[in-house]
Amino acid sequence: MTMHEPTRPIERCPSHPGALLEDIIPATGKTKVEIANLLGISRQQLYDIIREKKPVSPAVAARLGKLFGDGAAIWLRMQAAFDTWHAEREVDVSAIPTLKVA
Repeated sequence: MTMHEPTRPIERCPSHPGALLEDIIPATGKTKVEIANLLGISRQQLYDIIREKKPVSPAVAARLGKLFGDGAAIWLRMQAAFDTWHAEREVDVSAIPTLKVA
């Protein structure tokens, strides 16, 4: 069995899905307003995701997955990786014991 080497240093924050959107929208030839309309979300909601102010919800992930043909899971995995990285650094878990299963 081969071990998978991480492609990103663990210290580096995973990309927010909004960063990917910022990169791929120009390649569609559509404006952000047109993309928001195609997704059935407000322009403000799309801008908030692109600016990394709002997360990609499961509902928006389903819409993005359909629009770009890559499925909802990729968008949700990106958001989960981003959220987990931040939680592991921001949430104080020092008072929580680690249990061992008997």
